[in-house]
Amino acid sequence: MVYTAEHPEPPETSEQLRARIPGWGVDLDPKDRPGTPRERFDPGSTGAHWEFPDRMPETEARERSIEHKFLPPVYGTAQPLRGVSGAIRRFAYDRYSEGSVAHWLLLVAGDRVESTGAHVRSLVSLRPDDPITESGVLGEVRRHPIASRIDQHRADLKHTWIDPLVVAGPWLLVAGVALSLLPRTKRR
Repeated sequence: MVYTAEHPEPPETSEQLRARIPGWGVDLDPKDRPGTPRERFDPGSTGAHWEFPDRMPETEARERSIEHKFLPPVYGTAQPLRGVSGAIRRFAYDRYSEGSVAHWLLLVAGDRVESTGAHVRSLVSLRPDDPITESGVLGEVRRHPIASRIDQHRADLKHTWIDPLVVAGPWLLVAGVALSLLPRTKRR
């Protein structure tokens, strides 16, 4: 529709739409809606015996937003906060609202600390991670890496230039530190 000084044509009526489009408006009548029984408040039909669900016992302190009075009735306990990254995340939840940028930046910082710790633990273990085979770099080389990026509307094209640095950076940093410490250990 073009906006002009004249009044636009009135929209089609329900009858005109129903005549033109097969099946239009089938759910206008509440009796025909498949979800209508669910839309009615009938606690007797569900078997619910409570106004508010029974709460899961809090065995340990959990992070929750300062906007909320209490935790939801059921919450996850699979990954409890721990270490420095947990302290950063706990601080974000205790101090800042979820509407605050600082809250989310602290959560991202906690993630980065956690991933750095995982890389360090991997390096000192007997079986460190293999960045070549586990990051998909070989698949990039084998599957038309240049042709798949030229004249494509891919969201990851903007950060492609920094990806090798992000993936290989921590490994190169550790290798550089190890090489710089090597002459000192030989002198001793």
